[in-house]
Amino acid sequence: MIEYKYSEDKILKEIQNYIDGTYGEHYSQSKIQALELIIDSGHGVGFCVGDIIKYAQRYKKKGDTPDEWRKDLVKIIHYAIVLLHVHDLEHKNEEML
Repeated sequence: MIEYKYSEDKILKEIQNYIDGTYGEHYSQSKIQALELIIDSGHGVGFCVGDIIKYAQRYKKKGDTPDEWRKDLVKIIHYAIVLLHVHDLEHKNEEML
């Protein structure tokens, strides 16, 4: 068993729980998510990079508590995961799709 120094195991579980929760939110209730349309139209990289920058810049600026600030970090990781997916689509990494 690996003893993680930086709580990676707990953080990865938290990220998965967050992502799972986004699939039940209002913007994913329809058959096609807006993000799918953005990716299909060839704008996935720019959109994801833009949202990563947006959430990174507002870190500690929106909300009054460390828990609220932490949510922006989780969103950065989520958009980075989506960006990895877009990368794999664009570079035909079948192993990851």
